[in-house]
Amino acid sequence: MKYSTQIKPISYLKAHAAEIARQLEEQREPMVITQNGEARFVLQDVVSFERTQEAMALLKILALGNRQIEEGKVIPAKDAITRLRVKKSLK
Repeated sequence: MKYSTQIKPISYLKAHAAEIARQLEEQREPMVITQNGEARFVLQDVVSFERTQEAMALLKILALGNRQIEEGKVIPAKDAITRLRVKKSLK
């Protein structure tokens, strides 16, 4: 993805909001909005945003799991399965 084609000044956003919304939804590529020549905002469609958030959540879970492994806060799978079966039978 080339961000260089997706950089627009804020004045363009103001004048072409509906067109930009359509483009973001169709292309699924973020757009960088500049103000006074500096990048200030990133616009993207909701579907892409939700996918990004889901990916970030999964990465956080993986990072947490890796940290727990490094800290030795793990138990063998066999023991975990046994605990789950005991809990299930108590219900």
